[in-house]
Amino acid sequence: MSVDIIVPVLGESVTEATVARWYKKPGDAVVQDEPLVELETDKVALEVNAPASGALSAIDMPEGTDVGIGAVLGKIEEGAPGAKAAPAVAPEPAEPPAAVAPLVAAVAVEADIPMAPAAERLIMEKGLDPQSIAATGRDGRINKTDVLRHLEQPAAPAAASPAPVAPPVILGDREERIPMSRLRQTMAKRLKEAQNTAAMLTTFNEVDMTALIAMRRDYRDVFEKKHGVRLGYMSFFTRACVTALKEIPNVNAQIDGKDIIYKNHYDVGVAVSSPSGLVVPVVRDADALNIAGLEAEIGRLAGLARDGDLAISDLQGGTFTISNGGVFGSLMSTPILNPPQSGILGMHKIQDRPVAIDGEVVIRPMMYLALSYDHRIVDGREAVTFLVRIKECLEDPHRLLLDL
Repeated sequence: MSVDIIVPVLGESVTEATVARWYKKPGDAVVQDEPLVELETDKVALEVNAPASGALSAIDMPEGTDVGIGAVLGKIEEGAPGAKAAPAVAPEPAEPPAAVAPLVAAVAVEADIPMAPAAERLIMEKGLDPQSIAATGRDGRINKTDVLRHLEQPAAPAAASPAPVAPPVILGDREERIPMSRLRQTMAKRLKEAQNTAAMLTTFNEVDMTALIAMRRDYRDVFEKKHGVRLGYMSFFTRACVTALKEIPNVNAQIDGKDIIYKNHYDVGVAVSSPSGLVVPVVRDADALNIAGLEAEIGRLAGLARDGDLAISDLQGGTFTISNGGVFGSLMSTPILNPPQSGILGMHKIQDRPVAIDGEVVIRPMMYLALSYDHRIVDGREAVTFLVRIKECLEDPHRLLLDL
């Protein structure tokens, strides 16, 4: 009996995906619920599992194909005679067959090698030795991207290698043309829509980071010892934004046709880099978390982003966004709104600058802040007040701890 492999529901507002990678080829044995194919949406990559056990009899949608919800990706023949455990990689004649077993067991043996859940599953599925995989994750962690890169290193037999989809086009000896990923295409589309739709404006301020730097220096070690997470700056910025959002609710609202939707929750998106580009995972109910809780959640989401393990639900429903160009050395920028949100805060590099305080010129660690906002819903006075409130909270961080 033939069973269709169907594109599942991809998540809120996501209707299309691109076939990024097939883990099996026609004729290979498959086991129910094992990952068969990876789809790339405009938000994240996700895996489609086998709906039944048997043999992969057909691939209807090859790599690089755009597919919609409900599309048939391929077919599985249940109980096919040829359905036996096919090796995920070509057997090596120099190795005796018995050498495969220790490789599969290596995942359990090498328990001291940290790895992401998706990476561990792929390593077990492919029978790989974790020690042979170059780890690029935090603290030497193996992520899914590392495993996929490792699998691409050996030269596969020509007959088993599918023809590349949309290969780079060499334009002379100085240029080449490559297709944009779905994530990059959607990002470009959404950012341009934000410029075309919103009455976007940016206002600036600067914050003296002296007090916050001193607090972090004085309590960093004891904080990490007690809570098990590092004390950074993003938690303070997130908490300061929540304080300002409560005072200026229009920045936390959105326009829907001729209506304004006011959000009584504070779900703050934090822009982070991932192997597939910039993503904005959301810290849910940020107002309910203390500094330690914010650091733990931001760290968790950033780790998932680096390992390529974010779920679609991690990226949806944000009411406000924080972007930190300072980690790349940006001194000042005008961040673009993340629709349908009405505000985004841009953090920048901390730089020693001369400033006048009480009639004297002193050197202080300063950071420029930028708030881009939708002028259709947020007035200039509200935008300026919002930034001033953030400045006050950061220059006197005790206000955040006392909820002032």
